[in-house]
Amino acid sequence: MSEKTHHDDKLPIRMLHDRVLVRQDTSEGERRSGGGILIPATAAVGRRLGWAEVVAVGQNVRAVEPGDRVLYDPEDRAEVEVRGVAYVLMRERDLHAVAADRFEGSEDSTGLYL
Repeated sequence: MSEKTHHDDKLPIRMLHDRVLVRQDTSEGERRSGGGILIPATAAVGRRLGWAEVVAVGQNVRAVEPGDRVLYDPEDRAEVEVRGVAYVLMRERDLHAVAADRFEGSEDSTGLYL
């Protein structure tokens, strides 16, 4: 497990194959636009992708590591609760992008792997 997780102890779970376990960012509800405009939670928006932190990965996962932030579709998810904390379980292929510090040192890198 990663030292970046919010829990001091390891999760009592081991991911298999190409599975990824993520913790959703807690940005449910009101949010602000880039210009500072408050957008209420009830505002109608199109299909919106969400960000989450990778908590655990299976042995066949190649592109992400625990501690990475990933972009995923919240409508295509399976939720699971471990020790009272809700997580999302998905396949690696269901991730849309990875934002990680380890990409910043790469040549011509934006820090976002699409």
